[in-house]
Formats: sequence, structure tokens, C-alpha cells
Amino acid sequence: MTSLKANLEQLEDRIAAACKQAGRARHEVELMAVSKTYPASTIQEAEALGLRLFGENRVQEFAAKAEELAPLRADGAIAASDVPILVHLIGHLQSNKAQRAVELFDGIDSLDSLRLAERLNDAASKLGKHLPVLLEVKLSLEETKSGLDPNSPEAAQLFERLPDLHHLDVRGLMTIAPWGVAENVTRACFRSLREWRDRWAATHPKLKLHTLSMGMSGDFALAIEEGATRIRIGTALFGKRAPCTGPA
Repeated sequence: MTSLKANLEQLEDRIAAACKQAGRARHEVELMAVSKTYPASTIQEAEALGLRLFGENRVQEFAAKAEELAPLRADGAIAASDVPILVHLIGHLQSNKAQRAVELFDGIDSLDSLRLAERLNDAASKLGKHLPVLLEVKLSLEETKSGLDPNSPEAAQLFERLPDLHHLDVRGLMTIAPWGVAENVTRACFRSLREWRDRWAATHPKLKLHTLSMGMSGDFALAIEEGATRIRIGTALFGKRAPCTGPA
């Protein structure tokens, strides 16, 4: 048994236990494999084990893997199950890289400004795509974290504009909990994202905010208890990774 296979089996046991603790069905929680810094061969191995949704942090890093992974994607899937993999960008995206990101990725999970939304919509329009997106919401005081301040005028403007951006398929919200804090602080972050989702879904019924992407290797059980529909797992699947210092 490969280490990845063993890690996946252990992870699935932990997810199932978290779902049981939360009174939820396992199928309610989608697993995203965070493959940043790992080569295409690792993604191919993960695909062979049944994983289909992957998260990458950097445009140029994934561009270097894309050609090798092309046979597994929607335009030429050769997976045994005939189900193509999907690769989403989960890292911060500069608006000047919007065009390339739309070309490369199946979804953008880190939309955090009106300017970026308009750039992505224009790029998707040129390519004839309807691009799935999540809005990244900043619920931590950490300066290094990106995301939309939910109380800001920018957030209000973005939500008013989104229904008119017809090439964006808004599917929900994403957040990253603060590092190294007490469990109650982490839980409060995840609960806050769910509450903001409920509030925005009520005031903007044209938007379908079904996805709550929250929780990673160290805190996904709390996220599941607080309503996560997608968890982003890297270390628990692939092991500790070396820092990526390459271009975004």
C-alpha cells in the first residue's frame, strides 16, 4: 500500500467520524485535495485512488503541470471511471492574471474584489465559459490573509454586481481560519462564515451560495461540525510540503 493510499484511508475514517459526530451524512462533505507544490505525478496517483477535486495556490505553478494532466481533465479524460478531475485555484489571484487563470482552472475559489470579479467575467466571456467561483471572506485579523471584509462597502458593491456578471457561476464562500488559536476561536470563524452565507443568501436570492469551503488538515472536524460542505486537505493526504518560493 502506498503512503498516499494509506493516508487517504485514514483521512476518510476521520472525515466519517467527524460527520457522525456532527449528525451529518458523509456525502454532504466534499474533499478537495490540495496539491500545491506537488508534481503532476502525485495528482495522477491521487486520481487513480478516486480523488477528483484538486486545489492549487499559484497560476504559474499549475501551468507547469497542466499539460501533463490534460488527459485527466474535461477535454480528454482517460480516468478509469471516465470522470475528469477538476482543478480550482484556491490561492490569492492578482487581477492581471485573471485571463490566464480562467484558461487554466475549472474554478476560482478566491474571488475577493469587484475588480477581480469583472476581470474574471470578461475573461470567461471571451473563452465562452461559465466559471464557478467562491467568494473568499476574511474573518481573521491576520494581515497575511487575503479575502473580502464582509462588513465593507466593497462587499456590498460586489454582491450587488454579481448577478449581472453572467459568466460567473457563484457557488458559495471560502475562508481560512486563523493559525495557532484556541479551538473556540477557530469554531467561531467557521460559524461566522455560515452565518454570513445565510445572511447573503437571504438578501441576494439570485445567488446560489450552497458551498461552504472551510477547514484544512488541522481543523476540518470543527469545520464539518459548523456546516462545511467542502474541506481542503493537503498535509493529511500528501505529507508535509516544502515551502513554495516560485512565482505566483
